[in-house]
Order: sequence, then structure tokens, then C-alpha cells
Amino acid sequence: MMWGYGGNMGWTWLFGLLMLVGIVLLVVLAVRVFSGGSSRSGGPGATGPTPGPSRARQILDERYAKGELTAEQYREQVQVLGENP
Repeated sequence: MMWGYGGNMGWTWLFGLLMLVGIVLLVVLAVRVFSGGSSRSGGPGATGPTPGPSRARQILDERYAKGELTAEQYREQVQVLGENP
């Protein structure tokens, strides 16, 4: 007598594997939700350091520091970039 372990025994490994994958996905989802999500997303609730000056602003700062730009030229260029001097 087989007691119900004969015919479908070959498919139980698939069920077990799917359950394991489901549990792992739930744990990953729970960790993301409770840790505040990914800081790379940039969406609502994403916290992180405020971005620094743009690359164009950094170049302007370097040129001003080297003396290639006057104070007036520097202020005009920064204003064109839309940033505060």
C-alpha cells in the first residue's frame, strides 16, 4: 500500500522551491520597506545628502580661483547657470 506518497511525489520539490523563493522575496521586500527603500530612487521619502555644485559650477570656481575670470564675470556666469554665488 502507498499511503498517498506515490503518484505526485515528483512535484513536491517544485512546490518547496517556489515556497522558498516566495519567502526570500518577502524578506527582501520587508527589509526594503522598513529600511526606507533605496536612496538611489530619488522618489518621495528618499533621504540623503543634498547634491553638490554642478560640474559647470566647479569649473567656474576653478577658473575664478586661477584668476581667469573677474568677480563680475564670475557672478554673471553663475547667474546664467541659475545658481547662487
